[in-house]
Amino acid sequence: MTISLIGQIAEVDREIAKRHEVYPRQVAAGRMKKAEAELLIGRMQAVRASLKFLQIHEADIRAMIAAKRASRS
Repeated sequence: MTISLIGQIAEVDREIAKRHEVYPRQVAAGRMKKAEAELLIGRMQAVRASLKFLQIHEADIRAMIAAKRASRS
């Protein structure tokens, strides 16, 4: 199964929103430390930033890979 970058970004956005909803309750209940919640949300935001970078540069990345493959032939 191939999932587009747009679809991946949408799913990460959904997960980030969910974490912002759930983690504060976990922290308030003492089941999670605030630093852990911030770290885990930060990691997911970094995933989003990586996917956005790939989305922005997708054409250039694909062209570079194609050129590299062509030079091997």
